[in-house]
Amino acid sequence: MPEGDVVWQTARRLHEALAGRSLTVCDFRVPGLATVDLRGRRVREVTARGKHLLIRVDGGLTVHTHLMMDGAWRVRPPGRPPRDHRVRLALGNAEALALGYSLAVVELLPTDEEDRAVGHLGPDLLGPDWDPDEAVRRLLERPEHPIHEALMDQSRLAGIGNVYKCEVLFLRGVDPWRPVGAAGDLRALVDLAQRLLAANRHRYGHVTTGDLRRGREHWVYGRAGRPCRRCGTRIERVDEQRITFWCPRCQPA
Repeated sequence: MPEGDVVWQTARRLHEALAGRSLTVCDFRVPGLATVDLRGRRVREVTARGKHLLIRVDGGLTVHTHLMMDGAWRVRPPGRPPRDHRVRLALGNAEALALGYSLAVVELLPTDEEDRAVGHLGPDLLGPDWDPDEAVRRLLERPEHPIHEALMDQSRLAGIGNVYKCEVLFLRGVDPWRPVGAAGDLRALVDLAQRLLAANRHRYGHVTTGDLRRGREHWVYGRAGRPCRRCGTRIERVDEQRITFWCPRCQPA
């Protein structure tokens, strides 16, 4: 599933392609919305909320999509949408065509009812509502919850995926299975997560080491069996619902 910075980049790309222009192409390829026609309506803005994308159009309507594991939005020159079964939504104007591939969620709802889709989310690490104290408060609602699972719970704080989960816990020296209530300085942890996502939202890839060279971007993520960049200990990997990478020495139990 894309991290919050990737969804933020996608929203920005869609906003640049669609916002301020009237739709000339509208093709919903999902049951229940196949007859919806938004042509002639102006796209007001495209924004991200955690890992959700909200395309707001004139008339008080919002197109809500979620990429989940396999979804993606691509922007192409204007034209007809391709005959591709993976395309679940096409929106276009005289200057660009936006194609939503393998979208897990596609729905249309009143803009003033967006909370039906995103109201459950915690503070957005890349949003104007980012509130680290509220994120910490929500994390501590379940102090027994393993910290690696809690960071991925979008109702606690919105935007962290597998990469940042592993990297933030390594950088803070926290064992992934430590309970939230025993995970140390949670404010420092969420502040670090926010800084990392913010630093990467304007570039491709999730760089946490400060080294942009290929294969040098991460401390532990994707490095199972290789030596820790700090201490040389073998990086471990556990496959549960989500894969977790960590250094047993730098992140002691």
